[in-house]
Amino acid sequence: MWQCPAANCGYIYNPAKGDKKGKIPSGTKFEDLPEDWKCPLCGVGKKFFKHVEP
Repeated sequence: MWQCPAANCGYIYNPAKGDKKGKIPSGTKFEDLPEDWKCPLCGVGKKFFKHVEP
């Protein structure tokens, strides 16, 4: 899982769930997200996300 680093956000991208708002299907690995994908809550870019253990 990958977490948004924004101070007031904390969104966690879970590959098992995907990103409904961004039309990313469940099962999509973080590495396979488009380079221009952004946090669906606050808009932070993919490159800033940090890997976290489930």
